[in-house]
Amino acid sequence: MSSPESQPPLLDVFTIDRPEQLKALGHPLRLRVLEMLGQSEEGSLTNRELAQRLGVDPGHLHFHVRMLLRAGLIDRADGGKGREKPYRAVARTVRVAPELVSSGLGNDVRASMLDDLQRAWDAFGASGAFRITQTTVRIPAERALRLIEEIAERVRDEETDEADPLVITAFMHPVRTGSTD
Repeated sequence: MSSPESQPPLLDVFTIDRPEQLKALGHPLRLRVLEMLGQSEEGSLTNRELAQRLGVDPGHLHFHVRMLLRAGLIDRADGGKGREKPYRAVARTVRVAPELVSSGLGNDVRASMLDDLQRAWDAFGASGAFRITQTTVRIPAERALRLIEEIAERVRDEETDEADPLVITAFMHPVRTGSTD
């Protein structure tokens, strides 16, 4: 936790590289808190403000906010009165180190990502703003993973402050037994 005088500047990118940080993302509400803080026009929000915007009980939310704070994914912001302490994201963008995702430690995160994909489909599918593509290829899985990582790096290089944020999710899996693909 930072004191007001030593509050570090907001990072452009924060890479999650420890299992306990990854675990902190293992609940859809915590992902929504991180997203809300990252999109906040004010730059910081109190627990009560977050709860109101997310439509949840402030007492229930406080547990999740504390988990994000302990994992270093959010920080105390300057200001606040009494018990209403503001929080802010530590970075504009949070990424998970590929070795953590592939290590099997990310089961909760994967479940949260699938929930997030479903919510995004529900919100943007009918308007055409949710885009998806799928192809079946015959290449080694290790090469496919390297290609996904290369695409992610290339997309990061294309980022601009003028564009609205987009979520790009990539995944791969073997063809299911009995599939005609």
